[in-house]
Amino acid sequence: MKGIICFDMDGTIADLYGVPNWLEKLRAEDPSPYYEAKPLVDMDKLRSICLALITEGWEIRVISWLSKDSSEQYKNEVRLAKKAWLWHNHFPFTKANLIAYGTTKADCVRRAGDCPKILVDDNEKIRQGWHLGQTIDASNPDWLDELAALI
Repeated sequence: MKGIICFDMDGTIADLYGVPNWLEKLRAEDPSPYYEAKPLVDMDKLRSICLALITEGWEIRVISWLSKDSSEQYKNEVRLAKKAWLWHNHFPFTKANLIAYGTTKADCVRRAGDCPKILVDDNEKIRQGWHLGQTIDASNPDWLDELAALI
């Protein structure tokens, strides 16, 4: 394995925050915003880059938080919705770590061997807390080009 590239979902590849009334719906434990979110990037281009990276030996993972302060039932509904979004948008991934809100994302890959681990995330605080290697700022409009440079 050449390394692991870890993608955040909400605000990085999925426009959860662009769904009308997303916060109110999440607080009411309505999973619909996770299904309704539009892609934030050109998914054909992202898929092409990821498939090329996979061919070169990179593993693609998703590490995404669940909704804050939610019941176990809702956590399960959100996991199903996020996986459905990934499949619907044909995002190639090896593993999805859909974890409790606030969990340290690095913990999901810390023991995955001695290889480069790259995080793609829109949240600066989370990127700053990633001490396993490189990060890519998904709020930068050219982040797909930065990802493609790994090929």
